[in-house]
Amino acid sequence: MITVHHLNNSRSQRILWLLEELGLPYEIKRYQRDPKTNLAPPELKAINALGKSPVIEDGGKVVIESGAIVDYLIRHHGAGRLQPDAASASYDEYVQWLHFAEGSAMLPLMLNLYVGRLGEAGAPLHPRIESEVANYLGYLDNALANSPYLMGEALSGADIQMSFIGEIAKAQGKLQAYPNLAAWVQRFQARPAYRKAVEQGGEYAFAK
Repeated sequence: MITVHHLNNSRSQRILWLLEELGLPYEIKRYQRDPKTNLAPPELKAINALGKSPVIEDGGKVVIESGAIVDYLIRHHGAGRLQPDAASASYDEYVQWLHFAEGSAMLPLMLNLYVGRLGEAGAPLHPRIESEVANYLGYLDNALANSPYLMGEALSGADIQMSFIGEIAKAQGKLQAYPNLAAWVQRFQARPAYRKAVEQGGEYAFAK
């Protein structure tokens, strides 16, 4: 049985969604953010020394980091689903999206969140942050101009890994200028497996 160490309102929600898309049995060990600091509880450090979620356990193996978990679950349990054939030309593009989510796109969105809390002190940083947000969201919007999902007509692990980017951008009110991206978020949030994962995971503010 796969165990998901799940933190409310976090990236671990997309791991629950992946498991629902794959139709795999799993159990959830739940953790709640501190209501004052919004930080994960120290109990998470018992399974991941960094104290971060998501984390999965599978047959005695512990896997951390969203992209690594998405890759692991699809390779070991996907039976060829939700990714291109590894020998195909499109597989390299798929791997790029797995890395792009946290390696590039997430940083300016997180900076926008944290610097926004500084008020006037953060004002000098906002033009550069906004420029980078527009750069990455425009790139993603363009990638979705001619297909419903990142790898074409069918959902893949790339969409699941990138989903948190779209949801954070939506929560920050950034999607008005990116109609393809906005439609993609609406599309994947309507999927039955996504809705079931939200029911299973509990509190998730970004599903709205």
